[in-house]
Amino acid sequence: MPNTESSNNAPDAGTARGLLVHSAGPADSAGISAVLRSAANAVAALAPGVPVEVVVQGPGVGLLAAGSTLDEPVSEAVARGIRILACGNSLRSVGLTPEQLSSGVGSVPAAIAHLASRQWEGWAYVRL
Repeated sequence: MPNTESSNNAPDAGTARGLLVHSAGPADSAGISAVLRSAANAVAALAPGVPVEVVVQGPGVGLLAAGSTLDEPVSEAVARGIRILACGNSLRSVGLTPEQLSSGVGSVPAAIAHLASRQWEGWAYVRL
């Protein structure tokens, strides 16, 4: 019977590969909170040190602004080592700049290009 509790293909902490979680959808705080919880669950389940990134694309980037209802979940995710990135194109669409994001949240010029680059580097991709 196969072992379903672990995967021999999972990266260990010494590799550059990681888990890329893509959130693309409406500005829904419950949805983005769920994505952050899933990312935290991944950090807990994967080998220590495996990088986890959450890339938010679309109107939901507005919820990553400082002072939003997601400040606490974002802070908790960052404290767990999760890298949270907002799509620069989406930020422009909602009238925000990277400087207006919550502490610890970064940005990439275009989510689509970042997603492709990470996949070419061997990262696992999950869209939630």
